[in-house]
Amino acid sequence: MSGYKKDEDIEGTPFASIDKTTVFQEARIFNSSPISPRKCRTLLTKIAYLLSTSTSSAPVFTKEEATQLFFGVSKLFQNKDAGLRQMVYVVIKELASVAEDVIMVTSSIMKDTAMGSDVVFRPNAIRALCRVIDSTTVQAIERLIKTAIVDKHASVSSAALVSSFHLLPIASPIIKHWANETQEAVTASKIITMGGQQLSGGSSIAQYHALGLLYQMRSGDRMGVIKMITQFASSGSSSSGGGMMGKLLGGGGNGSLKSSAGLVMLIRYAAKIAAEDPNQRASMVGIIESLLRHRSDMVNIEAAKALLDIPNVQESEAQAAVTCLQLFLTSPRYAARFAAIRTLNKFAMRNPAAVSVCNPDIEGMIADSNRSVATFAITTLLKTGNEASVDRLMKQIQGFMGDISDEFKATIVDAVRSLVLKFPAKQGIMLAFLSGVLRDEGGYDFKRCVVEAVFDMIKFVPESREEALSVLCDFIEDCEYSKLAVRILHLLGQQGPGMPMPRKYIRYIYNRVALENALVRAAAVSALARFAVGDVDQGVKTSVKVLLARCMDDIDDEVRDRAALALRCVEDEEMANKFVKNDAVFSLPVLEQQLVLYVSDTGSFEKPFDIKQVPVITREQADVEAFQKKTQATTIVGSTFGTDKPAAKAASAGASVGEASAPVEDATSRYAQALAAVPEFGTYGAVLKSSREVELTEREMEYVVSAVKHVFKEHVVLQFDVQNTIPDTLLENVSMVAVPEDEESLEEEFIIPLPTLTEGAPGTIYVAFRRVEPEMYPITSFTNTLKFTTKEVDPTTGEPEESGFDDEYQVENLELVSGDFISPTFIGSFTQAWDTLGPANQATETYALSSLPSLAEATKNVIGVLGMQPLEGTDSPTSTTTHMVKLSGRATGGEKVLASVQMVYASQRGVTVKITARAESEGAAALVVNGIA
Repeated sequence: MSGYKKDEDIEGTPFASIDKTTVFQEARIFNSSPISPRKCRTLLTKIAYLLSTSTSSAPVFTKEEATQLFFGVSKLFQNKDAGLRQMVYVVIKELASVAEDVIMVTSSIMKDTAMGSDVVFRPNAIRALCRVIDSTTVQAIERLIKTAIVDKHASVSSAALVSSFHLLPIASPIIKHWANETQEAVTASKIITMGGQQLSGGSSIAQYHALGLLYQMRSGDRMGVIKMITQFASSGSSSSGGGMMGKLLGGGGNGSLKSSAGLVMLIRYAAKIAAEDPNQRASMVGIIESLLRHRSDMVNIEAAKALLDIPNVQESEAQAAVTCLQLFLTSPRYAARFAAIRTLNKFAMRNPAAVSVCNPDIEGMIADSNRSVATFAITTLLKTGNEASVDRLMKQIQGFMGDISDEFKATIVDAVRSLVLKFPAKQGIMLAFLSGVLRDEGGYDFKRCVVEAVFDMIKFVPESREEALSVLCDFIEDCEYSKLAVRILHLLGQQGPGMPMPRKYIRYIYNRVALENALVRAAAVSALARFAVGDVDQGVKTSVKVLLARCMDDIDDEVRDRAALALRCVEDEEMANKFVKNDAVFSLPVLEQQLVLYVSDTGSFEKPFDIKQVPVITREQADVEAFQKKTQATTIVGSTFGTDKPAAKAASAGASVGEASAPVEDATSRYAQALAAVPEFGTYGAVLKSSREVELTEREMEYVVSAVKHVFKEHVVLQFDVQNTIPDTLLENVSMVAVPEDEESLEEEFIIPLPTLTEGAPGTIYVAFRRVEPEMYPITSFTNTLKFTTKEVDPTTGEPEESGFDDEYQVENLELVSGDFISPTFIGSFTQAWDTLGPANQATETYALSSLPSLAEATKNVIGVLGMQPLEGTDSPTSTTTHMVKLSGRATGGEKVLASVQMVYASQRGVTVKITARAESEGAAALVVNGIA
């Protein structure tokens, strides 16, 4: 006891000063006689500590040192002390991967794996044995491991199952023969030893390990996995009754699969099958739903989470999962409440309406003593709340912010930022909230988050612009972060000149020149320059010139240089347009892609990076991309409208809805360079818009064809990407015959065919059409026939035959839709822009879409096929019966286009849509209203 007392008196950890050299020298005690179990255990613990805490990629001990230690440790098998023997196996298992000739201790280890050995030794011995053998000796221990898998003791069975996991990569054929034993381990009742007593059925960890191993054995057999899931899920779901859902929904019985961890894993396997195999989706979802009533809370929560994560989850499926999670919101356990609210928070991003039924329970969680739970509750309410509840929510949040850390504050600010984009009419109270938290104490990351939220309000909610700029002006007076000050000054330079009283912002900006460091002063000079160029008040221009002249005396070179350039731009309008007023920016996704390619290819360093490869986009296009990211725009999968027309025309968008409905991405810039390299398109000018890629054949077909549509000022070019998958076959003179349904609006000019197309090599065919009336936008469908000459290729020589035969291959039709001629644009105030356009070029049409099941589905399809930007949060219906979508875009001819889409849903008639469009030309308005016809 005195020794242990001495250890307790040591301050700090006893391993704080462990040195590898000292430990290696102390290893001599392994050779002493008699062996001291206590000293050896202490030294083995030090070795294990060194092996487990190493942060270096290189091993702690060299191969020679590890081998010497390994065989020194093996001498301890002479002693029968139970604690020492367990530590011996721990160290042997860790050293086995580094030391040499470790297989020599196999016989000593196998003595402890025998049925008659102490049960304390057997699990450790089995784990060590499977680490020291190699693939050639696995078969020799096959009988031993199979016996251990079905052993009645849980610890022995679990050790054998986990060891089989490690052996699977090196001896997969042998391990798969153990499937019967593994399946028996899933259903068998095990014994655990506790306090010297053996308890039956007390542990189910072996079931968890057995189920995981069985899945790995059958992972290559889809039907085998499905059979396994069905078998064990039926036994597991019969164990309902103990959990929260089980108590409320009823159920009972004892299934053979009692491991909650095993059922959690089974749910994940079922969810994976449901996501990958549409034919098995219904059965797998049914299995997961049945486990919502299991006796274990962790199984209930995992089943609900899996259901909500399934792509395109049905409303009834989601409702069952949400109901299950709602019960856990009032659980007395922190872990259950946290898991439930976190899952609901994640699902609320996709379907806030489905989660809104939980709002009364979630509101009660705002005052939860666990700050993580309370934060998730608030952000969920912000996502699911309606416009009427915003005021009440913001008042609750204001009293909550002082009690949480910066990390949680930033999470809440992000949620508020999303909410203000959804309900711009509530910008006043939200700006007051952001202004208040901006004055509170906080670190850089938190302040940056708040500033970016205010930036978004200025950019996307014009009504808040003047007040939001005033908030930022007050903030930079006491801002301690130069990075934030520079960004705010840049924004003031962009927005300030267009405000009713620009002089107010000039004062705040010039204060930075007088009081800040060189970095901020330089940014302030650039911001001042924007107030003196262009069509501005002469008095303002004169005042700014005086201020810039004072900056010429600054002690910093950068500040003086910027002031000199600014003064020059004030006098030279052409120079000002180039250096000050030009808001065009590089396409950041393309820039990132080109830089990655440049850095990845070391041979490209011989020449400088060519910035000309990166396209320049307008500020309007950049705002659209930013707005879609802020509102977390969802990719809309292509679908087809209904075909009934009691009110007007049939509405069928055809095959290209999928590509037309994709989120805005710089597809045009990606194809512009390739098109510019084709001499035949030299007279066409710049490409105005390129569509997403549309697949015209299945990927498994002998000829794989996809298409991209490119719109020019007076032309339409179809790009067909073709791949030949038939082995030992060469295609020559490959061309595509594309015939438009409306031949009067499009005239074919030429086809650029492929001379040859070898197996596996992709090729591109271009078909160019002239728009007969460039001011009109043709909506039509192309029938496409691939024509070519087929020649067999000698597999030995690789030479094609001299003669071949002509052949053709019909592919799917290609639709030219409204979205191919419209690019989404963002505007701050839809009502103001709508009134500005006026009714001069207005068009209206009504459609009956009886095949669509809901307003949400109709909204997604309309936005997708028209290719326009939804505004003011109208992309998510808040009612199940009526909804209005506000859309903004710009036609390829340059005309601004707005659309107001009113929808009414009735269960008997489906969705009725009335679309009204206003544009700067009659053709652009007609393009929108005819878009879904």
